[in-house]
Amino acid sequence: MRITPADVGQRVSVRFWVEGAAAREPGEPAHSDAVGVLESWADGWLSIRWRDGRLTTVDEQALVAGKTLPPSPR
Repeated sequence: MRITPADVGQRVSVRFWVEGAAAREPGEPAHSDAVGVLESWADGWLSIRWRDGRLTTVDEQALVAGKTLPPSPR
């Protein structure tokens, strides 16, 4: 993982473990991705705002990978 709380305000891409993924049916994804602006990273939780306004909250313990991205193309 290459992102830290110092990246708040940056555009990021993260991959995270989906809760209960071990109990999923074969062939269903065990991970999910989020791409957007890292709005906060506090008390072990990341908040990522998608371009369409949705907010995704991710437990830092579920992170698999992450990186900063250049600003979104307009």
